[in-house]
Amino acid sequence: MADFFVEFRKEQFDPGGSSGHGAVDFVSDVIHCALIDANTWNPDTTNTAQQDKADITGGAIIADAALASKTWTIVGGVGKFDAADLTFTSVSGAESEDLVLYKNTGTASDSLLICNFTSADVTGLPITPNGTDIIVTWNTSGIFTW
Repeated sequence: MADFFVEFRKEQFDPGGSSGHGAVDFVSDVIHCALIDANTWNPDTTNTAQQDKADITGGAIIADAALASKTWTIVGGVGKFDAADLTFTSVSGAESEDLVLYKNTGTASDSLLICNFTSADVTGLPITPNGTDIIVTWNTSGIFTW
């Protein structure tokens, strides 16, 4: 299961779009996934200083793409976020250990980090890019449930 960046932000993950910095509407907002070299930037989901895409330092983003066909459903009081499988096109660069989801506002300093997936969460990580496409196939139960 994904580790969410800083517990206080969970209240911002309201599918109706709550108020406050970086409120997230998973269906209408642009949500991106970044392939991360964790040897360059180590995601720390408990660090309140790591809030926005601008906090991903040192060229750690190896590839980045927007999620498509996003859905947010609630069944029996449990929310599920899902999207179409993702293709990072013609990826080269350093070995990548993590995937980070974030709300892309177009400005790195207010593009809210949402969650981080490690090799414990994702089959195939770490991966060493070799110039070919990297395909992320999300679990059939969704990207995450809440």
